[in-house]
Amino acid sequence: MKEKATSFDIAHIAGVSQSTVSRALNNSPLVNQETRDRVQRIARELNYKVDKNASNLRTQKSNTIALLLFEDPTSDDSMINPFFLSMLGSITRACANARYDLLVSFQNLDDDWHAEYEDSNKADGIILLGYGDYLSYRNKLSQLEEQGTHFVRWGAHDKEHPGVSIGCDNYQGGFDITEHLVKMGHRSFAFIGDAGSHAPEFMARHQGYVDALSKHGLWTEDTPQFDAISTEDSGFHAVQELLEQEALPDAIVCASDLIAMGVLKALRLSPYSVPEDVAVVGYDNIQVSGFTTPALTTVQQNTRLAGEILVNTLLKAIAKQEVHDYLMPAELIIRQSCGSDNS
Repeated sequence: MKEKATSFDIAHIAGVSQSTVSRALNNSPLVNQETRDRVQRIARELNYKVDKNASNLRTQKSNTIALLLFEDPTSDDSMINPFFLSMLGSITRACANARYDLLVSFQNLDDDWHAEYEDSNKADGIILLGYGDYLSYRNKLSQLEEQGTHFVRWGAHDKEHPGVSIGCDNYQGGFDITEHLVKMGHRSFAFIGDAGSHAPEFMARHQGYVDALSKHGLWTEDTPQFDAISTEDSGFHAVQELLEQEALPDAIVCASDLIAMGVLKALRLSPYSVPEDVAVVGYDNIQVSGFTTPALTTVQQNTRLAGEILVNTLLKAIAKQEVHDYLMPAELIIRQSCGSDNS
C-alpha cells in the first residue's frame, strides 16, 4: 500500500520548511501568495488532506485555555521551574480578567499530549510553558499548527519555528550582564549552561556573552564553557569540574539562577569566596535569587508582562486576529555577587 503523503513530503518538493507548508495550507498571511499557491498545488497533486477531525479548535467554544508545562527536575515536589511559577500567577489573572477558565497540566512528549485537548474540545487554545529539549518537541508543534490549533508558547524567537512565540531578548540579556562584568574589571570568564540548539534560550544567552567578550578582546576558543541544565545540581557539579580542570576565572556567567545557586553552593565548600575571588551571575531573577549569600546579580524577565501577553496573544488567535512573535527586553538586576565596581 502506498504511504499517505505528509506535510514533510510537500515541504521537500516545494523547497520550504514544514512550518511554511502548514501556514500555506491554512492560508496564513505570513506566507506570500506565490508560495501558498505552490504549496497548495503540490498538496493537491499528492492528494494530501489535513485531518480536520484532529483539530481542537472547531466551532464549539469551551471558554477555557489549557496551560501545558514541562516537568522539570526540582529540589521540591512541584516539578515546575520556579521561574514559571510567577508567570503562572500572571497567566491565571489574565485569564480571569478575560473571563476564561485555565486548565493546567504537564506535557507528555511520549504520547500525543495535545490530542486530548483537540478531540474533546476541552480548551479553545493552548499555552506552552517550559524550556525542555526544543528539538524533541518541534515536530509536535508542527502538528498543532498543521491541524489549525490555536497555541502560543514561551520561548526563543525563530523565524522558522512553528506557531507564535513570546520570549525575552536572551541575547541582549547575556550581552549586557557580561558587559557589566567587563566594565567592573573582570578579565577571565567561564560560562555554565547548555549552549547548543537543544536549548535555544541558553544558546542565545551564551552568544550574547561571547559577543560581549569578543568586543573587548577577551574571548578565545579556550574560554571554558560547561553544559548544564537548569538545576542547582548541574551548577554544583559544573563548578567541581571547573575547579578540577581550570584555574578559577574572575567571573562565572550562569545561564539561569538555579545553575548559579548550585555554583554558589559549590564555591562555599571551596577555598574561594564570592565575590572577593570570583564573581557569579545568573539569569531569570527568580524570587529566591535576592536571598542567596551573597545576593545574586541576575537578568530579569518580566513574568507579569509575559503572562499577560501570552494570554492576550492566544485570545487574538482564537478570535482569528493576526498575531505576531513578541520579544520582551531584559533588565539587569545588580546585587552583591558580582563585587564592587573596579572600573
